[in-house]
Amino acid sequence: MDAKKVKELKDDAILSIKVNKSYYTMAKAAVFVVFKDLYDLSGDPEKFVKAIITKEYKDMTDKERLFYTLTLLVGEIEKQALENNAFDEKELDLATLKEELNKKASED
Repeated sequence: MDAKKVKELKDDAILSIKVNKSYYTMAKAAVFVVFKDLYDLSGDPEKFVKAIITKEYKDMTDKERLFYTLTLLVGEIEKQALENNAFDEKELDLATLKEELNKKASED
């Protein structure tokens, strides 16, 4: 059997990566796509998210792991954006917000 070299991060490695708005938007869209696939619309979205993020990683389905991982990534991006004052804040009325979310959902 042939062996191949692979690269893995060291156990104690902590990396800082640079993220632009396009990458952040793509990561958020990916979370939304997985969320739509997993979430039962008749339920409470906050309970749904909490149920996943409080599970042991080993007990999650593949899609739940994907959702969890992407949620952590987007959360870290948002945490750093807040710390670095990198957010532009805008106000949307609920109708416009709902329309934008529905538009993103239909783009899939």
